[in-house]
Amino acid sequence: MTATYRDRADAGRKLATALAKTELGKQALVLALPRGGVPVAAEIARRFGLELDVLNVRKLGAPFQPELAMGAIAEDGSRYLNARLILSLGVSEADVDRVQAREQQVLEQRAQRYRGDRPAPRISGRHVILVDDGLATGATMHAAVLAVRKQHPARLTVAVPVAAQDSADEFRTVVDKVVCPLERSDFGAVGCWYQRFDQVTDEEVCQLLETDPAG
Repeated sequence: MTATYRDRADAGRKLATALAKTELGKQALVLALPRGGVPVAAEIARRFGLELDVLNVRKLGAPFQPELAMGAIAEDGSRYLNARLILSLGVSEADVDRVQAREQQVLEQRAQRYRGDRPAPRISGRHVILVDDGLATGATMHAAVLAVRKQHPARLTVAVPVAAQDSADEFRTVVDKVVCPLERSDFGAVGCWYQRFDQVTDEEVCQLLETDPAG
């Protein structure tokens, strides 16, 4: 297993090249999953001169294994749950609700930090491209897809630099298209495919959103 991308910006440029084979449309909207997806999505928006924004999502960590995603929520309250995992862990509905309430607060704070008074972008009738720095279990991307679908996009594409093969295949059944230059059965973790995989800061996210080429 060898790192394929220097950093997220390099991954974004290579993902943009892969997306060039797809008819995006001049009104397409690039929505990044913060924080790691933002530097990737910024390169795509820059390449094609498209509007860039964020769709805030949070993993719902299992009560006693917070790194294990039992689901995820989006800022509008859309929720995806891995019912099989929740059952196997013996997690109650009350436990899920407690975790969700805590993460919803974080989402609201992030939405205010990243967007401020700027209105959320229009999704209805547009081609929406959801971007993250990688796709492992896909919990947060599932929540993002649910949130976008509620607003009736004309077309929905998931674009990631690297993905677990089974996750990519799963998303092909729920969105119009998956664009991913590197799909692996021996996936491991997202960071394994990057030479540099530093945590993206809130300051970096805000700076990248301010340099949106569509203004």
